[in-house]
Amino acid sequence: MKKSMKRQLLTLLIIFHGNLLLGQTSLNEINLNHGDYKVGFKHYTVSDSTRTYSRAYEYTNHKIARPIPVSIWYPSEQKLGNKSPLQVLNYFEILKEEEEWENLPNDQLLNWFYYPNTPENQLHLKEQTKAYSEIDFAKGKFPVIIYTASFQASSIENFALCEFLASHGYLVISSPSRGTDTRWFSNNLAMEIETQARDVEFLIKEAGNLAIADYSKFAVMGFSFGGLSNIIAQMRNDRIKAIVSLDGTERYQYELLEKSLSFNLDKMDVPYLHMAQKDIPDIVLKEDKIAPELNSKFVLYDSVRKGQTYRLKFHHLTHSYFSSLGILFSERDPRQDKSDPEIMESYKWVSNYTLNFLNAYLKEDENGMAFLETRPEENTSKEGLISQMVKQGERKVFSFQDFNDLASEQNYENLFQLYSSILKEHPSLKLPEGNLNTIGLQLIFNPKTSQQGINVFQLATKLYPNSANLYDSLAEGYLFLGNNEKAIESFQTSLNLNPNNQNAIIRLEQLKN
Repeated sequence: MKKSMKRQLLTLLIIFHGNLLLGQTSLNEINLNHGDYKVGFKHYTVSDSTRTYSRAYEYTNHKIARPIPVSIWYPSEQKLGNKSPLQVLNYFEILKEEEEWENLPNDQLLNWFYYPNTPENQLHLKEQTKAYSEIDFAKGKFPVIIYTASFQASSIENFALCEFLASHGYLVISSPSRGTDTRWFSNNLAMEIETQARDVEFLIKEAGNLAIADYSKFAVMGFSFGGLSNIIAQMRNDRIKAIVSLDGTERYQYELLEKSLSFNLDKMDVPYLHMAQKDIPDIVLKEDKIAPELNSKFVLYDSVRKGQTYRLKFHHLTHSYFSSLGILFSERDPRQDKSDPEIMESYKWVSNYTLNFLNAYLKEDENGMAFLETRPEENTSKEGLISQMVKQGERKVFSFQDFNDLASEQNYENLFQLYSSILKEHPSLKLPEGNLNTIGLQLIFNPKTSQQGINVFQLATKLYPNSANLYDSLAEGYLFLGNNEKAIESFQTSLNLNPNNQNAIIRLEQLKN
């Protein structure tokens, strides 16, 4: 007897049932304009030893370290020769691994997992994608996108979008949406949000092991339930610089966010792009017993004050079509779904808005910002495809403490570059001379961080070249390290700036004798 593997779905996820029709689509019909990079793909599993986990279908009390399957799409410049790209089937093989049915025969995939086993869907499995397994990483550093999957979904559910971003110079890393204790969520959804947020934080650290990851440029991107955990993860991780939400459930279940101990609207201070489904038709609201207010209510958008916020509504998309698997394999609902060409076109524009938003805020790309500032009708050349609302965020006051936190994270290296990059976004940034002097001396007189203190004073003397006191402190640092030549040079500079500096006079006499 076949074991049913249909996922439990929340009503709020807006995945409807009824008289359903099969879609006739293909990957090529999305018509995405891919970038200049080849797309590499890797998949492996690591473990989080700080948490425990049980495999759902082994029916045992045995606990293991929480396994984190990791899917990575990345830019590559490798010459491919006769190498063949992945098929959609290869992604489904990852799906069955993440569902803990590794030994399931491939001819049972569609029977077992969510989607109708039709000739059309069998053809989708044979389609070629844009990704190549295990090819070389491109040279250089690339911004990192952490993708969070929807309710109990696979890391590969949005593979077409992830491939698209990688082709344009992004490193995209994803893991499946798993429950706290097993593959499946419990009834405590607030706890499951916390678990997925911790998975996001694990992936941030995992990205640090990849040489091509630009560890100063992170964004999170999530579909449906993944949007909730991304909000919480951003609120407690300063590394996350932007949020992309693909009809994220934070729009529908704001009360779940409020249950988190980490929830703090003052911390949501980064650019935020939320792309929502079309208005739910009256017949669907009535038959599926959905609250009509879901078409208009968005408490989080109304409440956010600090970050620049973009709210888009895609009038040809229902909820499930914000994912690659959804547009290819999901049944269509004749009560509300548009035609396949309209669905595919809308998914293309979801991808384009995602790319331009990330370009604008992670790459400081002027074209990306211009795209966001242009009316959707002008970007798409179509009326009624997308509507948009934009809310200007309050300008964040970037403090010395904020600067010092970032400087500490990079071990006080490349400080002038860090200062210059922050100054572009926060031109009012001030680094008081006295604060730099204090931090520098604190670091210098700790033998483990002495060189870091020297780095602080090198920045400080660039910013305050006429400060005798800073050069005097820098000289003391060199003296502490035993670099007498540099100490004499710095004490002399201090004395030139302030001929009455008695400490410099005494130290120079000692060093020259």
